[in-house]
Amino acid sequence: MLSSVLNSDRAIEVNILIMRAFVKLREMIASHKDLAKKLDELEMKYDAQFAIVFDAMRQIMTPPESKRKKIGFAKEEKS
Repeated sequence: MLSSVLNSDRAIEVNILIMRAFVKLREMIASHKDLAKKLDELEMKYDAQFAIVFDAMRQIMTPPESKRKKIGFAKEEKS
């Protein structure tokens, strides 16, 4: 936000880089959806022999679950 408000060469450069990063992220998400669609089409086309291969590819495509610890304080509940 600050880089879009400031009017220096560095702020303009940072703002452009931020916009390029979001465009690249959007392209990656779109290609991921295309890949999933193509995988579905291939799965329908081939028989059950390739089921293991398709399952492995789906596991690779799914993002890992984050096991991050919550930040902050937890309120103790009274019994």
